[in-house]
Amino acid sequence: MQKIMGYMKRAILDYNMIEDGDKIAVGVSGGKDSMVLLSGLAGLRRFLGKDFSLVAITLEMGFPNGRMDFSPITKYCENLNIEHVVRRTRIGEIVFDERKEKSPCSLCAKMRRGILHEETKNNGCNKLAMGHHMDDAIETFLMNLSVEARIACFQPVSYLSIRDITMIRPMIYMPEKEAVRAASQGLFPVVKSKCPIDGTTKRQDMKEFIKEREALEPGFKKRIFHAMKSAHISDW
Repeated sequence: MQKIMGYMKRAILDYNMIEDGDKIAVGVSGGKDSMVLLSGLAGLRRFLGKDFSLVAITLEMGFPNGRMDFSPITKYCENLNIEHVVRRTRIGEIVFDERKEKSPCSLCAKMRRGILHEETKNNGCNKLAMGHHMDDAIETFLMNLSVEARIACFQPVSYLSIRDITMIRPMIYMPEKEAVRAASQGLFPVVKSKCPIDGTTKRQDMKEFIKEREALEPGFKKRIFHAMKSAHISDW
């Protein structure tokens, strides 16, 4: 985790993501990325030089194939001395059963964000940390470019004036392979998603495309990421 916390610390300091007195909600799906985020922020409480607190927030999505068991995450949070809030939702039922969306990801993400923002405020937090890493940023940038014909990506720090919440992404400098390595070492529990289309989305297609380009042209991802940062894409 030391290397991971190094990536996170650099991003936090570069973009002034965390300040004294912050109460940060951490979006925890139970997947490897969100668990790395939670673990890294928990560790940085000792080394960052900032006085901040954490609350882990998990949305139970209500997918048609059954509820998910987040008790291992709750126990892990207890060991870290972090409160774990689990909010049951009907997002999965609405998207797949009621609306029968042909392209469900957009509506699912929109509903998920809304409830996460609500729970952030309900728990007295002024910031919401999300587990997007460097690979996510590259995928998002290339998807926006190739599908929507626009040059954009999510921001490292963004203020939501309607909710009075600041969203932060402390893992933007971290390659996904670090999360894969940490999960394989069993450093934290992981709860597999029950999403019916997990692994078959457009984002997964882009992930495979980038993997192919990286194999053909080593350093492809780093060059794209460097270009995004150098051009200050979306306030980077």
